[in-house]
Amino acid sequence: MIRVVVADDQALVRAGVRMLLQATGDMEVVGEADDGAEAVRLAEHHRPDVVLMDLRMPRVDGLEAIKRILAAQPAAKIVVLTTFADDSNVYAALRVGALGFLVKDDEPERMVDAVRRAASGEQLLAPSVLRRVVERALAAEQQTTPTPAGLTERELEVLALVGTGLSNAEIADRLHVGVTTVKTHVGSAMEKLGLRNRIQAAVVAHRIGLVDAAFRPVRHPPRG
Repeated sequence: MIRVVVADDQALVRAGVRMLLQATGDMEVVGEADDGAEAVRLAEHHRPDVVLMDLRMPRVDGLEAIKRILAAQPAAKIVVLTTFADDSNVYAALRVGALGFLVKDDEPERMVDAVRRAASGEQLLAPSVLRRVVERALAAEQQTTPTPAGLTERELEVLALVGTGLSNAEIADRLHVGVTTVKTHVGSAMEKLGLRNRIQAAVVAHRIGLVDAAFRPVRHPPRG
């Protein structure tokens, strides 16, 4: 059973999400919050598999709530709920550790699929959206970083493909290995680099020269 906390200041939105998810049979809404402070409290109390987080809420907003939750629970899986896909706060939330986002008028099936994918730790961004997130992050940081010496050649290769926006299944197909093997390499690389999610991993892949400006993997990345 996938346990979910829903945070949104609109009661109708929370009720709709709860009905949708619980009708699947494999999901349970274990808590509902109408502001960010309550979302943080519920996340700490329930330790849910997924938190669906609205960004624009009273008192403590969603972005601050995400920061607080991830500070206490670095492995928490948070998906942003937003009215507008181009909201600048969405990109800020993705940079600090949200797995992806859903627009509130998306098809119901997309929300169900997103929750399942988030629970398994998958990235929820199309390559075109990932590109915008990475470009914004790199423009804001304007720095480069030497390639970490602790990563294996295979981990560097997988990290480069994460940086291009490929899913685990697509990476497995490209490298002719199993999906479980890819997950292991991704997880190991992220742990060594101290990263929370694939979005941060993609930003690092670009920053250390594993991916070029056209979002193509670099065959022989520079060593630091």
